[in-house]
Amino acid sequence: MKRVLVVDDDAGMRAALETRFLRRGWQVETASCAVEALEKFRRGMHRLILTDVRMPGEDGLWMMRSARALVPNTAVILLTAFASIPEAVAAVKDGACDYLVKPVSFEQLEQAAERILARVSVPGTQDLCGHASSWLRALQRARQAAASDADVLIDGESGTGKELVARLIHRLSPRRNRPFVAVNCAAFPDTLLESELFGHTKGAFTGANNAKPGKFELAHGGTLLLDEVGEMPLLLQPKLLRALQEREFDRLGDTRPVRVDLRVIATTNRALSQMVPEGKFRADLYYRLNVIPITLPPLRERTGDIRELAEYFLRQYAPAGKLTHLSPTLISRLEAHHWPGNVRELANCVRRLVALSPDEEIAECALEASEEIPQNAFSAAGDSCIRPGVSLGDMERKLLEVTLKATGGNRSRAAEMLGISLRTVRNKVRSYGLPSWSSYVNHP
Repeated sequence: MKRVLVVDDDAGMRAALETRFLRRGWQVETASCAVEALEKFRRGMHRLILTDVRMPGEDGLWMMRSARALVPNTAVILLTAFASIPEAVAAVKDGACDYLVKPVSFEQLEQAAERILARVSVPGTQDLCGHASSWLRALQRARQAAASDADVLIDGESGTGKELVARLIHRLSPRRNRPFVAVNCAAFPDTLLESELFGHTKGAFTGANNAKPGKFELAHGGTLLLDEVGEMPLLLQPKLLRALQEREFDRLGDTRPVRVDLRVIATTNRALSQMVPEGKFRADLYYRLNVIPITLPPLRERTGDIRELAEYFLRQYAPAGKLTHLSPTLISRLEAHHWPGNVRELANCVRRLVALSPDEEIAECALEASEEIPQNAFSAAGDSCIRPGVSLGDMERKLLEVTLKATGGNRSRAAEMLGISLRTVRNKVRSYGLPSWSSYVNHP
């Protein structure tokens, strides 16, 4: 949805612009002064700001410079009733996208807004909602990475959109018309992952009745996504390193090397830089993958984006022809939630709310009926587990334990709620020494 922040000390002008933009399908927020506007911008990170120049206190030029200091590609249109050529020139030099003199027709203003948004928007990011500065920086880095063939390492918690950003890089790259091939390194047993990546010849091992090309070959000319690369076994990492360095590898059962031309993007929800000194990930492979690093922020650090994301998912999941919207109290509840499963958890929550709500307005009662967002999971375990000095490991262990209790020991359901793989849940249960599923059966 197109979003605009309107800043003007004239209440009549604010109301008129808000009404006109709303009628055209824009999402509008207003402010009566630059200081109030900057605070609203910090929360919502609007892509477009429409501001009067001369206002009591800080003026529109101050607002523009402050907003662009936070998010450099923010589009700003300045409005003024006291035009001067030197002021207009200075405003454009400072980053204004347009400088319009009042009175201005709304049609002219909307045309300017549409034209500017089309120019500053990152192509291909229409389905990547959000305006938080950390999120926009990640998208900008992805856009820059797409122009080269350098390998990319995307890290972030599960459910933050790592594969979406990887596909965006491919979509913006010169390889966009060639294959995009993804392989989940955690989805295959250690003995089969090598064959999945590099392929095998007929008879290479028991059950290999036919030759099979690997993901590296299938991605020739395009992009290969190594999802959850932190789960790759140590024994296989040297072969992956050679394939990355030489763009050459050997199929299982074959002695003739195969050369490929591709770009590699790896994603991880684990801190590889911490795994290296622990001996769980090779340092040379980490440095080879980490040519262009991109870090995606968790949803709890993008509170201002939750409303936009929820409305986006609402449009995706609402039945055709059914006009639905989220009540203000429900949005406040969503914004207050911790979202351990990040955007994926929010998407599932909205889909559930759509299915359970009989009304066009999805209100807080639907949230209660879904039983999906109780009080924060840590609160259920007692506030005492969040205090200065508690290690991240202890908090992770407690969250996993609380989630397993909530699912009756169902690890698959726990993995879904936490936004991590089943294999990760199993490994963490083992590493933390948590009891078997039967111990949780009596804990609904």
